[in-house]
Amino acid sequence: MNELAVYAVSSGNSRGREVPEELPTGRSEFQRDRDRIIHSAAFRRLEYKTQVFVNHEGDLFRTRLTHSLEVAQIGRSIARNLGLNEDLVEAITLAHDLGHTPFGHAGQDALNECMRDYGGFEHNLQSLRVVDVLEERYAAFDGLNLCYETREGILKHVSRKNAQKLGAVGERFLQRRRPSLEAQLANFADEIAYNNHDVDDGLRSGLITLDQLEDVAIFSHHLEQVKEKYPVLPERRMVYETVRGMINTLVTDLIQQSRRNIKAAKVESLTAVHVAPPLIGFSQQIKKQQQELKKFLLDNLYRHFRVVRMSAKAHHTIERLFSVFSSEIKLLPTQYQKKFDREGHQAIADYIAGMTDRYAIKEYQRLFAIVEN
Repeated sequence: MNELAVYAVSSGNSRGREVPEELPTGRSEFQRDRDRIIHSAAFRRLEYKTQVFVNHEGDLFRTRLTHSLEVAQIGRSIARNLGLNEDLVEAITLAHDLGHTPFGHAGQDALNECMRDYGGFEHNLQSLRVVDVLEERYAAFDGLNLCYETREGILKHVSRKNAQKLGAVGERFLQRRRPSLEAQLANFADEIAYNNHDVDDGLRSGLITLDQLEDVAIFSHHLEQVKEKYPVLPERRMVYETVRGMINTLVTDLIQQSRRNIKAAKVESLTAVHVAPPLIGFSQQIKKQQQELKKFLLDNLYRHFRVVRMSAKAHHTIERLFSVFSSEIKLLPTQYQKKFDREGHQAIADYIAGMTDRYAIKEYQRLFAIVEN
């Protein structure tokens, strides 16, 4: 790992774990966090949870697992250049989607509606719940007992009401303090990854076209560069080179602008980071281009009628599952029936949120089809 800057998180200035443990041998505290995340059941399930396209629509589209690995790669690269803790960034980025429902954002929105009368559903809060409570692997504690800074980074957003219930890790939302630079960085690595890789998946699916994307400044600029350098390149490689160039531009700009922000704020400690304004970010020009790309994807990919149709099916599936479990608790697996006695409808949300796309589809068939496929 690179030499850490004075404002980076380290094992020395970490707030530690909820349950004290012996120091790890041969690895840092945040490497231990990363390893626990990779070995978790929730992490393995990400292989069959989707971003935009439902799992059965094709093997070439990105899943939550491949997305998380791509975010971690981008995050580590940025952290290395800013003198931040790469291992912490990797742990946060690998864990940031653990609480996502099946069927991407459609599933999340549906489950939030179902839970409206029971506190709602927030996927960031659910990711924290996974690592704090739901993983059952260790004898001495529930969850993974991750370091405070890893848990802080996983919890990107949370309602004030829920923040009040979270103890130390919720305090910064109540006090309007900033998380570590590693946590701030992880958010941007996530944004860079999903915007650019959704472009790739969208083109691969045929739902968006190169002609449409040529009206998007950041894409058209890099496409022209590729065409100029490789005039007879096949389209598939041309798309890859264009996306690769966009990612490089965004990462480079983020590093340079963040350095300027840190220098201007005269930040010289981790404590100073918490009270400073947000320090990780794009330049105004690149921020504008990134926002244009996000709007294009919203209008042309996420709202494409084929995606909307699949989202409606996903919404219906989650809604029906929640409804039938709520009306007859004995339809839940035995361990969730016991959890329902203790935690009410949160147990149903935990069960559904933990499903993969294909498991949710099979469970729907088991409950509602007279003859299973």
